[in-house]
Amino acid sequence: MSASGGTKAIVAALAANLAIAVAKFVAFIFSGSSSMLAESVHSLADSGNQALLLVGGKKAQRQATPQHPFGYGRERYIYAFLVSIVLFSVGGMFALYEGYEKIKHPHELEHWYWPVGVLVFAIIAESFSFRTAIKESNVLRGKRSWKQFVRHAKAPELPVVLLEDLGALVGLVLALGGVGLAVLTGDSVWDGVGTLCIGILLILIALVLAAETKSLLLGEAAGAEETRKIEAAVVDGDTVTRIIHMRTLHIGPEELLVAAKIAVRHEDTATEIASAIDAAESRIREAVPIARVIYLEPDIYSETEAVKGSDPEASPGGPAPHDAGH
Repeated sequence: MSASGGTKAIVAALAANLAIAVAKFVAFIFSGSSSMLAESVHSLADSGNQALLLVGGKKAQRQATPQHPFGYGRERYIYAFLVSIVLFSVGGMFALYEGYEKIKHPHELEHWYWPVGVLVFAIIAESFSFRTAIKESNVLRGKRSWKQFVRHAKAPELPVVLLEDLGALVGLVLALGGVGLAVLTGDSVWDGVGTLCIGILLILIALVLAAETKSLLLGEAAGAEETRKIEAAVVDGDTVTRIIHMRTLHIGPEELLVAAKIAVRHEDTATEIASAIDAAESRIREAVPIARVIYLEPDIYSETEAVKGSDPEASPGGPAPHDAGH
């Protein structure tokens, strides 16, 4: 669901940005507005970013290989991180440079109605793209706030498109303000000031995207709700009596690795334990379908070993800190 929704939002944003980039560049040629040049580069960078997201989504679908036994799901994180780099360098830094040059060497705007008309058109087009991203994100967001959705979403495409579209809309308003003030006051320095503001905005958004995708690249655990479902599915109260400690890791947006040491009864036979592990794996996959890779290690829980410490490596059979209640 998240992949299809993300693709729809990406395609909508790509179509809008390509049309807007051409319109902005034409307006720059006729007016000489630095805000329009910065915005045309911004839209071109956004178009490249959406192309990167589509490429990442396609590459992530490749089958696992002996060299990459867990598949290529993290390709989507890598390309999302590249987006933040492109937005920072091509979009933000170029806008800062262009704004500085315009303030240092101002020149009068020509045919001001070109940039104003294009900016109004761009705001309308970006609004439709932003609306699509919001609609697709709401399917996955649930009751979470927008801040929580951007920070904790495991699929990077929708948060990236949301922030890009939001940045594009705010940037267009800044560009319109800069051009408008330059026309009203007759001082084209305001056009450069608007361009500087666009650059600062893009750099801030790029830094947020870089921080979030970096966390995904490093490896994030399952969410709290998914963790609770997995814990409830593992323990059957018969053969599997408790979870000694458990670790989860997203190896892709819709792929989860689950590794746990589970407590079994000391009188159970190897056959009974093997059957219990198979049953626990089935329950986990039923409760959390994205749990694709599951490793369950049986052990005998020991209160004596547990009191030695919470480190599962230092205390075999003892609980990890977050599992102490099991």
